[in-house]
Amino acid sequence: MKHILITGASSGIGKALASLYANEGHTVYAGGRDFKKLNLLCRSNNKIRPFICDVTDINDIQLASKNLPKLDIIILNAGDCEYIDDPINFDGQLFARVINTNLISVGYCLQVLLKHLKPNGNLAFTSSSAAFLPLTRTQAYGASKAGLNYLAKSLSIDLKTHNINVSLINPGFVSTPLTDKNTFSMPGIISSDLAAKYIVKGLNKNKSEINIPPLFTFIMKLFSYLPFFIWQKIAVRMIQK
Repeated sequence: MKHILITGASSGIGKALASLYANEGHTVYAGGRDFKKLNLLCRSNNKIRPFICDVTDINDIQLASKNLPKLDIIILNAGDCEYIDDPINFDGQLFARVINTNLISVGYCLQVLLKHLKPNGNLAFTSSSAAFLPLTRTQAYGASKAGLNYLAKSLSIDLKTHNINVSLINPGFVSTPLTDKNTFSMPGIISSDLAAKYIVKGLNKNKSEINIPPLFTFIMKLFSYLPFFIWQKIAVRMIQK
């Protein structure tokens, strides 16, 4: 049985992954800031242990990691989404907040947690299919995920010599508390439980990219191969409707 650490495990994809792995008999360290939510999750399965910390605070991560065992899998899943609704009055503080939560915090986690990962272990990053294409209102979120994609792919090269496999998870629309706030149509949306099954299957195969759901993310990637001026015209027409 494996020892698995998952950040952002108090809800959404992270929570579904924690439950799925624990139900398979693995020991899961479920990360998050919300003690009440994590406590409820741990009560649901005695294979789940709380890993309570704020991933934007490196001291907090170090403190929470003191008694961690050697890990087989680390899934850096914590993240947030906020939109830029007024591009003329660009909200720099919102931009910094999203970049800090979705990208800078990952660097803190890597600094502390990589030392706990076993040789031949798996390191996974939860990014987004939003990184494939520039989309309306996603200047902060998309930039953070595009940066995360580059980080993961670059790190996969350097960690190969250390026998560490790196996987990049690119979800489309998944039903979570974050997407519940969206007021627009979300084509191809799937449940967190189904997303977790796709992810676990992909990690078991050491896949370098796990794109879910397959059809939606395939279409997004196809659009990404268009010359940018064509995609820009399509995207502008979409927001003008």
